[in-house]
Amino acid sequence: MIEIDPEYAAAYYARGGVKSDLKDHQGAIADYSEAIKINPQDGAAYYARGLARETLGDHQGAIADYSRVIDLNPQDGAAYYARGGTMSDLKKYEGAIEDYSEAIKINPQDDAAYYARGGAKEALGDHKAAVIDYSRVININPQDDAAHYARGLARETLGDHQGAIADYSRVIELNPQDGAAYYARGLARETLGDHQGAQEDLSTAKRLDSRLNKQK
Repeated sequence: MIEIDPEYAAAYYARGGVKSDLKDHQGAIADYSEAIKINPQDGAAYYARGLARETLGDHQGAIADYSRVIDLNPQDGAAYYARGGTMSDLKKYEGAIEDYSEAIKINPQDDAAYYARGGAKEALGDHKAAVIDYSRVININPQDDAAHYARGLARETLGDHQGAIADYSRVIELNPQDGAAYYARGLARETLGDHQGAQEDLSTAKRLDSRLNKQK
């Protein structure tokens, strides 16, 4: 179709998607750029090019593309979320938090944005705020074992070992093969003086995940 009508932006966009699927990200970027030349208002092409650029480590290029998507459509929560992720990769956590917060304003049920914002807040040392965001994830999706685990770690940092144990236990309920959760719960139990429970958990952790045999 491109050979027939070189001005057909949708064909470049579609071919870019195929190249991305084939891990030819440079080729995908070239096609998305052609689509953008034909239609500079094509937010989807900017977004897709941003993802491809980010995959190749071009964080600034990705941010520029996501920002252009937002200029074209200030209600595009996915673009805020993606730009926030790139900001986090660059350790620009304040900017990441702003972007995740915008994504949440647009979609208050965006559990991924709450989770990512919690991680950015933890990176800045605000563990209490991180616990709040992880709790919001859990309110939206009680089956989210990653949020329970992350909240457990944050609670433990704050000295709430019982709360951490409750979270790790929930992770184990959701995924009985999660060695890391057994290991974390074992350490928390050890801190509280439950030596037998700690040893049971640590033994189970090492049985489930051989990498933990190198740990304490």
